[in-house]
Amino acid sequence: MSDGNWLSEFPADWEELRADFLCNPYRATVSPDRFEGEMVAHYSIPQVQATGGPLIEPADDIDSAKLLIRAPTLLVSKLNPRKKTICIAEPQDEMPTLASGEFIPIQSDQFDQRYAYYLWGSEKVTDRLSAIVQSATRSHQRVLPADILKLPWKWPPLQIQQRIAAFLDEKTARIDALIGKKQALLGRLVEKRQAIITQAVTYGLDPAAHMKDTGIDWLGQIPAHWEIKRLKYVSPRVTVGIVVTPAAYYADEGTLALRGLNIKTMDFDLSDTRNITDDGHELNRKSTLREGDLVSVRTGAPGTTAVVSQDLAGCNCIDLVIIRRPTNADARYIGWFLNSDIAKTQYQMGSEGALQQHFNVETSKEVVLSLPPAHEQCEISAYIDAAMIAHDRQRGMVEESVAKLSEYRSALITSAVTGQIEGLQ
Repeated sequence: MSDGNWLSEFPADWEELRADFLCNPYRATVSPDRFEGEMVAHYSIPQVQATGGPLIEPADDIDSAKLLIRAPTLLVSKLNPRKKTICIAEPQDEMPTLASGEFIPIQSDQFDQRYAYYLWGSEKVTDRLSAIVQSATRSHQRVLPADILKLPWKWPPLQIQQRIAAFLDEKTARIDALIGKKQALLGRLVEKRQAIITQAVTYGLDPAAHMKDTGIDWLGQIPAHWEIKRLKYVSPRVTVGIVVTPAAYYADEGTLALRGLNIKTMDFDLSDTRNITDDGHELNRKSTLREGDLVSVRTGAPGTTAVVSQDLAGCNCIDLVIIRRPTNADARYIGWFLNSDIAKTQYQMGSEGALQQHFNVETSKEVVLSLPPAHEQCEISAYIDAAMIAHDRQRGMVEESVAKLSEYRSALITSAVTGQIEGLQ
């Protein structure tokens, strides 16, 4: 990549300089042991990605040397430049301020810090850094500190930098507010989706139906003509897939083996799959899946359930609960019930693990189901299927709007910092 070509679209009167010629050398590291027993403001990579700011936490919980932030400092992450993990770290008056050593600290009295924040977060710089990462794997890309600090750039006069930064502060704040509203709408849609499922499998579709009290606090009332049964009395067998899979089982070709990450609410995501050898499949033939079986996630998002379709019949699975095709019950109704809040309440009561919830086969067998007559089960599952199609269409429209706003925000920043917006020069 020729720097001359890379900088050709900038205004001709902007000054071409490497960023490090303008930066003040700064990298003070400190052991968190120095602040034993104190609370600190900690700019970690995950925290900045989540909130843009620091986490207030005990210094005793931090186990490696950190950057010491004494003045407002631009932090640019060396990791995965596409994620644009960048912020301006502000020292806290009442407590020490630390930052991950994976950040490159940038300070200067020769350029505007807000302009620099937008500069390093622009698509132009992101593309450049992404093209020169040192690691081959997409999840562990790393940029050399020198490539961040020695960025070639054409710099406008300080007054124009400040004008550009003020313009972007105002414009991005408006865009971020719109994105925030749409993301809040997405959250409400998720809640509505879950409410539709839970309402249908708890109260049915007839608002005039006579109700009865189940005597179960977390279930409450259900239509009087419905039954209550445990899952083990609805499915002929509840078992588990391959629990321990030797690496030798994995193969480029062979039998598809579904894992927890492949299971979504009544759907499958096959973008990241594993195959096992024919020998591995033969040794674990008891966990071969058949059309109409249900599979549930055990760890992470316990109880997330999907119904095995015809095209997935014959594959195997790893560490999933297998619910063999229910007898005298509609598989899709059972699947929707197992994805309801009523089922999730039961999973939480029977799950183990502080970091990731995990539930076993016995817990799954004991899940209490509210069961309408067979024809009503089919009606309810068809109703939920249709409602989810409409819901997913609405969600897709909102997500597309968020994506377009994000793209516009990114393009606006790049145009502004490169001098392409009239009236800012």
